[in-house]
Order: sequence, then C-alpha cells, then structure tokens
Amino acid sequence: MLRFLMAIIFNLKRGPELVSHMRKMIKHKDKFPEKVRYAYAIRLVKFLMRSARISTDVYGEENLPKEGGYVMYPNHQGKYDALGIMYAHKNPCTFVMDKAKSYGFLVRELVDLLGAKRLALDDVRQNIKIMDQITKELREGTKFILFSEGGYDKNGNIVQRFKPGSFKCAMRAKAPIVPVTLIDSYVAFNSLKPGPVTTKVIFGKPIYFEDYQNMKTPEIADIVRSTIITTMEEYGVFDNTKNNPDLLT
Repeated sequence: MLRFLMAIIFNLKRGPELVSHMRKMIKHKDKFPEKVRYAYAIRLVKFLMRSARISTDVYGEENLPKEGGYVMYPNHQGKYDALGIMYAHKNPCTFVMDKAKSYGFLVRELVDLLGAKRLALDDVRQNIKIMDQITKELREGTKFILFSEGGYDKNGNIVQRFKPGSFKCAMRAKAPIVPVTLIDSYVAFNSLKPGPVTTKVIFGKPIYFEDYQNMKTPEIADIVRSTIITTMEEYGVFDNTKNNPDLLT
C-alpha cells in the first residue's frame, strides 16, 4: 500500500496533465484510435512503475492468439494486476473491474479511456447486462482481462477458486481463453515490502472453443485455475491449496 501511495504522490504534479489529456481523448474517441489511446494508457502505467520501482518480467507472449478477441483469465493478487498485464500485452486490450473501485484518482480516466467494464458486484441484473456487452465486443475482436476470483484480499501467491459464471461470456462468444499467471504482483501495491520489486506475467497457451465447447463452466474454471497453479510451480512458487482446498477462503 505504501508503494501505491508513493506512486500516486510522485505523479501528483503530472496528474492534472495526464487527466486532462485522457479526458480529451475520451471525449473525442473518433480522433484518437484505439491504439493511440492504449499507448497513452501504457505511458501512464510506465510512469507508475518507475515511481514505485516496479519491474515486470514477461513470458509466453508467443502464446497469445494472433487475431480476434479473447479473454485473459489471471489469478488476482492486487491493484497492480491489470496494469502489469497491460504492460506485458503489446496490442490494445481492456479489463473488467469492480464498479465501486473504478472512480479513484487516474482510475476513472483509465477505465473510460480503454472502454473497460464496471461490474457492480451486488447487482445481478447489471452483471448480466455487462457480460452481454463483453460477449458482443469479444465477437468484434476486443481482448479482455477478467479476474475470475473476484477480490484479492490477502491472496498473495495463493490462487482462490475461480467463479464458473465468469467464463460464460467467452463460451457464448466462442472466444479463446488465455490463462495468465501472475507471480508476486501483490508485492507491488498491496504489501509493505521496501525497495525495488519484480513481478512476473506469464501468458499460457490458449484454450480454443473447439477444445472446451462440450465442457461445463465449472470444468473450465478448474482447468484454468490448475494451469495457473502448475505454471507457478514451474517458476518455483508453490500453492499449498492445490491438494487441500479447505485452505481456500
């Protein structure tokens, strides 16, 4: 949390200029193509990373589908997760986040700049509407980051259960599902660890519709979660809930 506050404080002077330009691009999206808006968002991410002394190692970029929309399903660790994935993802993508947390300093503008989706966690009707919008945009080629675990309170490098319903948008759009493994992402903005920090973003091999079309969403959720845990183990991080699910919150 201290590192997060440090990143915000160090960018207070730059903040008004960033906000002003993002609002200009939001208001005139016809004049600022998606790639231009995404490049500006990445510029903001790099400012925050530099201020907070965060570096992110990226693996598996070759696994990302070359064309069309897809959904990236990462484990969820903290405030830096979406930023780290965006930094690692060279082509424009967007994300889904908790509506209640989407109006903070620079966050509101980033959400609107990228056309991210605000999900009201306690509003079932709104959730259905948003998931329908995501399905439509997936068919049109949009790439999404969707955190199936929901919250990230004290997750650390432990992967919680994935919510099966979060996979319905990908299934309806017949879109590829990309497991994304985050390691030490929580250290960036959700810990008191001093000094520089290095996180990892690992893009797994996509699961295409023809491979999961006959599965139920709970099966898909288990496969994605298991893939992430296995990948963490390959990088030397072990989740003791894999064989003891009772430890999950």
